[in-house]
Amino acid sequence: MSFNVAIVGRPNVGKSTLFNRLVGRRAAIVAETPGVTRDRREGEGRIGPLRFRLIDTAGLEQAAPDSLGARMMDQTGRALREADVALLLVDGRAGITAGDEHFAALLRRAETPVILVVNKCEGLAGSGGIAESYALGLGDPVIISAEHNEGINLLYEALAPFEAEGGGSDEPAPSRRDILHLAIVGRPNVGKSTLLNRLVGDERVITGPEAGITRDSVTVEWMFKGRRIELVDTAGLRRRARVRENLEKLSSSDTRASLGRAEVVVLLFDATEPPAKQDLNIANSLAEEGRAPVIVMNKWDLVEEPQGVMQDMLIRLEHVLPQIRGVPLVTCSALTGQGCKKLMPAVLDVYGKWNTRVSTSRLNRWLSQATEDHPPPLASGRRVKIRYITQVKARPPTFAAFVSRPEALADSYRRYLVNSLRAEFGLDGVPIRLLMRKGKNPYAKK
Repeated sequence: MSFNVAIVGRPNVGKSTLFNRLVGRRAAIVAETPGVTRDRREGEGRIGPLRFRLIDTAGLEQAAPDSLGARMMDQTGRALREADVALLLVDGRAGITAGDEHFAALLRRAETPVILVVNKCEGLAGSGGIAESYALGLGDPVIISAEHNEGINLLYEALAPFEAEGGGSDEPAPSRRDILHLAIVGRPNVGKSTLLNRLVGDERVITGPEAGITRDSVTVEWMFKGRRIELVDTAGLRRRARVRENLEKLSSSDTRASLGRAEVVVLLFDATEPPAKQDLNIANSLAEEGRAPVIVMNKWDLVEEPQGVMQDMLIRLEHVLPQIRGVPLVTCSALTGQGCKKLMPAVLDVYGKWNTRVSTSRLNRWLSQATEDHPPPLASGRRVKIRYITQVKARPPTFAAFVSRPEALADSYRRYLVNSLRAEFGLDGVPIRLLMRKGKNPYAKK
């Protein structure tokens, strides 16, 4: 991506709708409520052959110092400084407001070039706003309707010169396999955004004492010791029964979609509070979906009896996650940085195990020894025979065993095999799937 484009404008003019249109998917939450977007969100924008880094920002509005609004404006300012060009979006149907005039004046004084874009102009809906927009002193406007995909060709013509200035890039985009997709999840106000900022070493997302600041899942690309990481800060998850407002439902849905794309998930707990059942249920669902979990107990510097808290947590994890033994457990303080350097080594270790592949010959040597040590139990007076095993996929490690009567094999014996696999091949802390298939060894000579 050869140049950076920031979308700015007052609340509810359609910035996130345009962002979604240009990245080609529903990446940002769109709602009628003003001020949904708070953090800046990034993605790869595309218009025909044009490729660029696109930044969605919070709405431009005046705010008191040290307020949430001021922190949102600071993030927007950072986006503008990073951008090669800014798109100032105004609402054609609503016409030009005092807020539009105020921020147009600020942008005229900024060093970043500005393209004025009048949105919501499907049909004749925005004709009044189009005429008024010339008074902003930003030149001829680009007329579009992001929701109806109208005028995007005009936006292409306005942006194309900035690709030439950027010089283009011949470096191929990394594939999804080359990127570690890491999500941070937990209840509201446990310190997810603070932890992300601590890891990347920058105030990349908004933090503060207010619960529920993060609404969108915010993706940050980051390099850790030469490894490309896609780090996702998610909105806080609460029990579904407590999620009533439509916006909170959208945020919750967005978080769950981010978890679906993740490979390793950091499940963040507030170490000063007992773990909630909802948190532990999330851990269990992550395991069932095949994600590699890392448990992080934040605010550890505030814990008065660390030994007792740690023992309680280990007991709870043993009860809730019996199918994943050895889940990494990290204690830290995202606010002070204490213990945070231990997190990424734990993430990379569990990610490596999650990608493990074991040769068929090693697996069948293990199977022979495991069944000799503890033969499968009798079923209806006959011994169940496990003839052969092979790994069918990684991410997570998934094995298929060919069994004479799969339905007769007791669950307790399956657990024995999984635990033995885990111990033999160093797969602590990651989900293991063992499929029982009926049939003979497909590789045996006929």
